[in-house]
Amino acid sequence: MTARPYVVLSAAMSVDGYLDDTSSERLRLSNAADFDRVDQVRAESDAILIGANTMRRDNPRLLVNSEERRAQRVADGKPAYPLKVTVTRTGDLSADLNFWHHGGEKLVVTVDDAAEKVRATLRGLANVVSVGPDLDWGLVLDELGRRGVARLMVEGGGTIHTQLMAANLADEVHLAIAPLLVGQPEAARFLGAADYPGGSTSRMKVLEIRAIDDVIFVRYSPKERG
Repeated sequence: MTARPYVVLSAAMSVDGYLDDTSSERLRLSNAADFDRVDQVRAESDAILIGANTMRRDNPRLLVNSEERRAQRVADGKPAYPLKVTVTRTGDLSADLNFWHHGGEKLVVTVDDAAEKVRATLRGLANVVSVGPDLDWGLVLDELGRRGVARLMVEGGGTIHTQLMAANLADEVHLAIAPLLVGQPEAARFLGAADYPGGSTSRMKVLEIRAIDDVIFVRYSPKERG
């Protein structure tokens, strides 16, 4: 049986748990030093995954920005950029988004009802695979494992983070906590309501805590609960 990837959830959030505010401009939560840390984690990953909602809202390129890190990947026998992955149940994607036009190989994981719609929209900009009638995260990870993905970095959004945490499929959580307060109930949060493993009294193991300029970086092991 093919091994599933080691799953790292990565997010920057405000002290009160928000990924963004409700303004039209993306809220800058990280600082330059923390963005560089994220670039290193991307370079160490075999694939980077975001949801279709995050792609539509933020329109990211999702690259390893450091030329030195890309060169090291190539020297290690890897492509310069990790595989970029998105998931969609509806197939509502645009071929104009930055995601498709920068970096290396791209993959869309979807469901049976949306697969042909995605292929028609993207016209070869990405490989498209269905995991069946429903978007089962276990099947998504199985598919990535079959494609040689050993380490998967998940950069959001909050719905995907919530689903993976609730299914106990996250091996690590990387949180950059910015010294900001958003306080807007309509804004996107890192995690939403869910039936999380172990309930509200189950404490995750802390693997690392450090200051990165004015951001606090915390690394947790969700599967090690006490």
